[in-house]
Amino acid sequence: MKLLSKKLALVLSGLLIALLVSHCNSPSTSQSAVESPADPNVVAQIDQYVITKGQLQQKLLQEIYPNPYNYSIEETSRADAKSMLQEMVAEKTIIIEARKLGYTEDEMVKASVERERKRRLISLLLQNYLKDMKDKITATEAEIEQRMQADPNSNRTRVKAIIENTKARKIVSEYYNQLYEKFHVKKLSENFPQVIQIHDRLLNHPKIPQKMKYIRNSQIKDEMTPEEKNIVLASYDYGQVTLEDWFNTLCESAPPSRPKNLNTPTGIEQLLNRALMIPIYATEAKLQNFDKDETFLKQLRGFEDARLLSKVKIDKYKQVKEPTGEEILTYFNNNKEAFRTGRFMKIDQIWCEDLKTTEQVKDELDKGKDFESAKQEYSLVKNSKASNTYPSSEGLFWKDLWHAEPNDIIGPIKGFNNGQVKWRIVKILEKKPGELNEYSKDIGNRIKNGIKSERRKAIITEYGRELLKKYPYNIYTKRIKNIDPLDIK
Repeated sequence: MKLLSKKLALVLSGLLIALLVSHCNSPSTSQSAVESPADPNVVAQIDQYVITKGQLQQKLLQEIYPNPYNYSIEETSRADAKSMLQEMVAEKTIIIEARKLGYTEDEMVKASVERERKRRLISLLLQNYLKDMKDKITATEAEIEQRMQADPNSNRTRVKAIIENTKARKIVSEYYNQLYEKFHVKKLSENFPQVIQIHDRLLNHPKIPQKMKYIRNSQIKDEMTPEEKNIVLASYDYGQVTLEDWFNTLCESAPPSRPKNLNTPTGIEQLLNRALMIPIYATEAKLQNFDKDETFLKQLRGFEDARLLSKVKIDKYKQVKEPTGEEILTYFNNNKEAFRTGRFMKIDQIWCEDLKTTEQVKDELDKGKDFESAKQEYSLVKNSKASNTYPSSEGLFWKDLWHAEPNDIIGPIKGFNNGQVKWRIVKILEKKPGELNEYSKDIGNRIKNGIKSERRKAIITEYGRELLKKYPYNIYTKRIKNIDPLDIK
């Protein structure tokens, strides 16, 4: 029986370690109603879901935080806690309704949730296994010194991490080979010629002509017969890997990085090795009852909730009408100032711990203290340099800055720093108003996308509002009256 090659084992074990890091501690998007409504942190409850103060505050901050990839053409507004909480409850009703309508059986939703289930199981399995191997993974002083002598300019922390990562990969690879033998893996190479033929058909003769030559997920779904999908390429205790699994593994890689030798039995087997990896690990995780872990179940439920909400939104978005050329032009003519380009301010900043410190800094500056000296003494970011800032990066706080003129030192004012709202003192170095622009195709596309974005948001808001009439829920208004992401001391 041929085990995993050393090179491929390292690649696959690296993938699994990445999965361990990225999935093991990721938060769930929903919370089961295990907390009592008497808990002061609970601000709303519907069915099995509760919403906490922390979740509401995070959502409010996300709403106002500048997003350069947001297609909205509306100015950022300050969302209030009550409206935002109502919107969050409405999202839960959409998820509840989606489950009742059978969205969990949607092919894409099921496939996505199943992939996530296996990945999280693998994370739990490897986390537990590597924990018991801690002594074998930890880099010794002798190993660190030896590596640093070979490269005197290397960073000690980085060297230690490289050594331990290499050891972990080797241990994971050996563990996989043990499981490979334990589950009596058998490859059905007699089916490989069929794989080559079907791969060639999908790649070179798709039913819908494609400009870019690569196999798509939609082809696996629509262009393969049930018999083809169920061709068994490998079997093992408790399961098997089919041609559909093999193609799904292929489509997990970006087209440029996909194997070029899939017209050969060797290429087929190499990709099959990758396709075997996740189910083998997931099977072992299930045998060890990790699929019954409460945290795992809650996180997986949250992941499924997110997929259901996304699927409903995609379906609802299909109802949105494209804005007409007249609507786009009218919007531009009524909002020309919004499409001014080149507007920016060059500023220097002193980020402070709290309002009291900010007021003290401003007082000392007003009395003649040097700005750079004050920054080095008080700022949370002492090595920051003067930089340009724009409406898109300041969001709600742009107006506060734009009222000032070059050489002004203003504050205390608020701003966004590392995802949080903080107090700051700002020195205005330069101010450029930019230029008004004539209508163009690019501006038209931006307006078009912006109008569609607003219409999509509106249709989901209306759908949620209607569902709120259908499902009972509780909002604990007294608990949210003082919640404001901009309310900092």
